[in-house]
Amino acid sequence: MKNLFIILLSIFTYSASAQISFNTGNTQLDSDLNIINTDANLNFGAFKTRLSISYNVSEGKIKYMRGSLGMKAGEIYLALEISKLSRRSIDDIITIYRTHKNKGWGYIAKQAGIKPGSAEFHQLKNNANSKKNKSKRKNKGKGKNKGRGKGKWK
Repeated sequence: MKNLFIILLSIFTYSASAQISFNTGNTQLDSDLNIINTDANLNFGAFKTRLSISYNVSEGKIKYMRGSLGMKAGEIYLALEISKLSRRSIDDIITIYRTHKNKGWGYIAKQAGIKPGSAEFHQLKNNANSKKNKSKRKNKGKGKNKGRGKGKWK
């Protein structure tokens, strides 16, 4: 019964986050961002700390982005990535976001100087894919047996 509850909770959590439309103009990037978003919501504190260190931004700024601006974890990650790749401050990206958030992240990236098909856009996609894959690897191998099977292969 407990396992069933955990499975249902996992499915519900993933389903709820899968409904976010990042509107980047790239379905794979949107999908990767949804996975990042889901994983981040499992432990937002750790996610916030990792972003703060990786992007040299205060945790207070990340709290502001989530609380005051209502940005989802995937959007915060994307804003920081756009800031890094466009070499613009996160405050510039936040300003663009506040003005144009209804047009989607593809438009926001474009306004920040990251054009569709550009090297920066490909890097944005690759970085999101890499981040998504890191979180998958991180969750593997946490069983009690640590790879030691109970039986022998014949």
